Amino acid sequence: MQIAIIGTGNIGSGLASVLGRTAHDVTAGDRSDGRTAAEKLTGEGTRVSAAKIGGAVVDADVVILATPFGALKSIAQKADFAGKTVIDVSNPVTEDFSALSVGHTTSAAEEIAAALPGAVVVKALNTVFAEHYASGLGAGGQPIQTFVASDDDAARAAVICLAGEIRLEGVDAGPLSNARYLEPLGFMNITFGYMSGRGTGIAPVWRSN
Repeated sequence: MQIAIIGTGNIGSGLASVLGRTAHDVTAGDRSDGRTAAEKLTGEGTRVSAAKIGGAVVDADVVILATPFGALKSIAQKADFAGKTVIDVSNPVTEDFSALSVGHTTSAAEEIAAALPGAVVVKALNTVFAEHYASGLGAGGQPIQTFVASDDDAARAAVICLAGEIRLEGVDAGPLSNARYLEPLGFMNITFGYMSGRGTGIAPVWRSN
């Protein structure tokens, strides 16, 4: 499978570092050409290529948007996302991290779906701190969970499977509208990690007896 990761910050680079060790072909893209991040990751033993955003998307089966929600308009103009499975990992927090910028009646994921006609949007990975990608994607001796929501059953199942390949536990979170609840969960994770001083080694989890 061809995977394009748009955004080479901490989250994008972290995802590239683990996905680049799978059997999938991974391309990193950003506002320049992704080359700096790709070269760094390659030097660390990860198989990642680089491209501008449009070039990364055109050949991809799956596109991971590892960018702030506010970058949506710019990214939507740089490539044709029709026919792609797009994984949104964003939490639409305000600039001062005091609240979410959208919510209750919509979500970042739903806004992305509206802005990218023809794409299948999946919400996932928004509750995983970047630091976990370098530390094995576990917490408390258990795999970290990622909650996966989409209106497309096949895409949701594929992302759950992909999560398993990088040692996450994918949890079926139902339709894309449930991103309205997953994004506040991501915000609470940020609040606990940074504002409450618990650090970034934490992760939300649902367990049964």
